[in-house]
Amino acid sequence: MRKSSITLSLLVLLGGFVTVLTAGTAQAADKDCSDFATQKAAQVFFLNHGGPTYDPDRLDADGDGVACESNPCPCYYGTTPPSPTPTPPPQRKQIRQRARIVRVIDGDTVVARLRSGRRRHVRLLGIDTPEIYGHVECGGHAASRSARRMLPRGTRVVLISDPTQHRVDRYGRLLRYVIRSRDHRDIDHAQVWLGHARVYVYQHTPFRRVKSYRQALRSARSHSRGLWGHCR
Repeated sequence: MRKSSITLSLLVLLGGFVTVLTAGTAQAADKDCSDFATQKAAQVFFLNHGGPTYDPDRLDADGDGVACESNPCPCYYGTTPPSPTPTPPPQRKQIRQRARIVRVIDGDTVVARLRSGRRRHVRLLGIDTPEIYGHVECGGHAASRSARRMLPRGTRVVLISDPTQHRVDRYGRLLRYVIRSRDHRDIDHAQVWLGHARVYVYQHTPFRRVKSYRQALRSARSHSRGLWGHCR
């Protein structure tokens, strides 16, 4: 009797536990329109849990395939779950480095000595000037002379990276806006405005100053400055 009594008690307790667990699970699974802040959120949940053919939470009261129509927008009325919105890549932190010009290599490349004493090749960001090494292109020497006039040896500059662009190119050169310290002149922009450089956008990713650079390019072209007047 005693053993039977204990067994019966255990069964009763186990049955109660299963009942509570089942009720709790059902309650957790049950959703109402008030559980969603927007109609789109409800619709995405609805579609991901069997909708529109299966609606265990009764979110689609009128059976038209749209859940929680009274919820505020943003709204989504599709019959398949929307593709997730891609997360934009994180932007890089902007770098500002004080330096002195050691020498100008060509119209868009210089060597600068950082405050640490280290020398680095710097590629002027957002522009491209005609070549002077290997195959000499029209306007190349003029672009180099222009850079040397603006950046004689010892010129103090600030090298500024662009958060939307790589910090270093495939040759190990720093990619920077070169800003002359004494008057804050953007040398990259100046080369374009003077007609010695074209605007260069790498892999279809515009840099932050591209709009003003393109305006400078239009001005150089319309006034036939630099290569636009001599390299037709």
